[in-house]
Amino acid sequence: MRIISGRFKGRKFYPPADKWPTRPTTDYAKEGLFNILQNQLNFQDEQFLDLFGGTGNHSYEFISRGCNDVTYVDKHGPAVVFVKKVAAELGIDDKITIVKDDVARFIKSSNRSYSYIFAGPPYPLPWLNTIPDLIFASSLLKKDGLFVLEHNPEHNFTNHPNFVTSRNYGTTIFSFFEHKEENIEV
Repeated sequence: MRIISGRFKGRKFYPPADKWPTRPTTDYAKEGLFNILQNQLNFQDEQFLDLFGGTGNHSYEFISRGCNDVTYVDKHGPAVVFVKKVAAELGIDDKITIVKDDVARFIKSSNRSYSYIFAGPPYPLPWLNTIPDLIFASSLLKKDGLFVLEHNPEHNFTNHPNFVTSRNYGTTIFSFFEHKEENIEV
């Protein structure tokens, strides 16, 4: 795995992922996603939430591109330990908050808001289809924020009221969501 762009461009990291319940986003799909985000976000100004953070792949990429406010959430202990180790090696401890917690519990209990949320859950997660509803029922996503959910072709969110668009990279699909005027409570 490698960091695609920014301060740590080309840096490789090797998670000891034997028997981990993680599915890292491929470099091909991640590069496609970040090409889109590069045109939509000012990384330095974002508050990024990485749900089901796994190896920390997306968190490192955001920090490498200038983000100073990243929250990583995963419940798998070895993954959390690995991300702490990589953060220390990269000297980014002050830019990342690492939370070992169940994502559903975190969504319901967090009192922070983020301008960009990425969720890369395990594809067979039984409640994957409810993730957009959980995000929009909480106050996690700022009113002008962007939420991206990674999933496979077995899931389709085109009818979700907050769905904007999707991008396919083989069997990896990124669905984009945002608050829509008619869905925002005033």
